[in-house]
Amino acid sequence: MYSLICLDRALLAEAKRWCDMYGLTLAQGTRLPVGGFHLCLDFTGLSLRSGDDPKVQVQVNFSEGAVAHRRRFGGGMGQDIAKAIGVSSSYKPSVIDATAGLGRDSFVLATLGCEVTAIERQPVVAALLADGLQRAINDIDISDIIARIHLKYGQSQTLISDESDQGFMADIVYLDPMFDHDPKQTAKVKKDMQAFRDIVGQDTDAGDLLGPAWQAARCRVVVKRARKAEPLAGRAPSYAITGKSNRFDVYVKAKVAPPEA
Repeated sequence: MYSLICLDRALLAEAKRWCDMYGLTLAQGTRLPVGGFHLCLDFTGLSLRSGDDPKVQVQVNFSEGAVAHRRRFGGGMGQDIAKAIGVSSSYKPSVIDATAGLGRDSFVLATLGCEVTAIERQPVVAALLADGLQRAINDIDISDIIARIHLKYGQSQTLISDESDQGFMADIVYLDPMFDHDPKQTAKVKKDMQAFRDIVGQDTDAGDLLGPAWQAARCRVVVKRARKAEPLAGRAPSYAITGKSNRFDVYVKAKVAPPEA
C-alpha cells in the first residue's frame, strides 16, 4: 500500500480524504524517507518528492510549464496525435484514454475539443491527476478544457468491458503504455518521468488491453509506442504515424465521423 506524507498538520483532514479516495496510508510524521519518490501534500497540492532532494518534485500542472506551452504553440490539429485520433475541424471524436498517467495526452486531446474519459489504475498517479484537474478547473483560461476531461480511477480492462457491455462506446480508445526502459538510463530521463517510473514501473500487461479497447472503440484504437518498438501484443496496425522519438499505431474499425442517427 502506498503512503501519503502530510507536510502540514493543518491539512490532515484533506490528507485523510485523499487516502480514503485512493486507498493510501497516511504516513506518520512529516519527514521524507531517504531515496525514491514519495507522495506528499502541502498547500500547493499533491506532489511526488525525491527523498534525496526534496526540492526535486513532480506535480500535475496544466496552467504552467511544458503543458501550457504545448497548448499555446504545440501545432493544434497538425500534431501527430491529432492526426492519429482523427480530430478534424468538422468533428471532435470522443476518446477513452485508457492509460491516462499524468494526463498530458488527455489534456492535449481536450484542448483540441475532444471529450475525454481518462482512466488511471495506479493510486498515486490517479491522485496526482485528480489534484491537478481539481486545481486547474479554477483557472479561467483552461477551465473549459478541463471540463472535457472525466477521470475514472480503476482498471481499464474492467471499466472498458463494463462500459461496453452496457452499450457505452467512445469513438476512439487511446493507449499509451509505459515504454520499456533500461534502469541504467534512469539518471538521463527527465525528473517527472524518473519519478513516474519509480512509482509505476512498466506496464507489463499492456497487451491485454488491446482486445477490450477494440471492443469499446466505435472508430479506431490508437496506441502510442516508442519509435522502434514492436507493435503492442504483436498485432500489426492498419497504419502508423511515425515521429522523431515515438509513433502512433492506428487500428481502424470505421471512419472517424459522427455516428449515424
